[in-house]
Amino acid sequence: MTENIWSVLARLGAARVLPVVDLDSSEVALPLANALLAGGLPVAEITFRSEAAADSIQIVREQIPDMLVGAGTVLNVDQVELAYRVGSQFVVTPGFNPAVVEACVELDLPIIPGINNPTGVEQAMGFGLETVKFFPAEASGGVSFLKALSGPYPSMRFLPTGGIGPSNLGIYLALSNVLACGGSWLVNPALVRASRFDEVTRLAGEAAALAVRNN
Repeated sequence: MTENIWSVLARLGAARVLPVVDLDSSEVALPLANALLAGGLPVAEITFRSEAAADSIQIVREQIPDMLVGAGTVLNVDQVELAYRVGSQFVVTPGFNPAVVEACVELDLPIIPGINNPTGVEQAMGFGLETVKFFPAEASGGVSFLKALSGPYPSMRFLPTGGIGPSNLGIYLALSNVLACGGSWLVNPALVRASRFDEVTRLAGEAAALAVRNN
């Protein structure tokens, strides 16, 4: 594991919660990032579900150096290269695409690929990866499934995402093989559109406090 990958995983593990962010406009990238920071979460996954993603990542990277920013919902090699060019510090994918993983490895760009079965775990291990996204977490067996995976794959760490919120976040974080949890509830698009960044800070603060209790 390279120094770059180790550093990213260490910062994600320290935060324990990774806000998953969809932005309609890059103009809200800075106030949103500052709202998350104010709530105690210096990390964000900005998804490539909109055309504003690349510019948003670049803006946050250039103007808020304390923020760890990754590109999410990366589906192909072109998006990997774009994420790399705008300064993404890591990549998250919904599924396991070997071409995408290989492109990230070649660029020394940390990647957390999505899996929801043992085959995906072993594919990741074949690339030397030690952390994968578990998605969609609740629909794929949730906490009980992660507990089952800890037996045959004791060294693999997971980033469960999908169906996780304040009611079950603590249950996931209590698992020894969970590095952090991803969630979109922290950055509801309606709150962003309404410029309710104070509410984003409140939600981030609640999640950060819960993460501390489950460290």
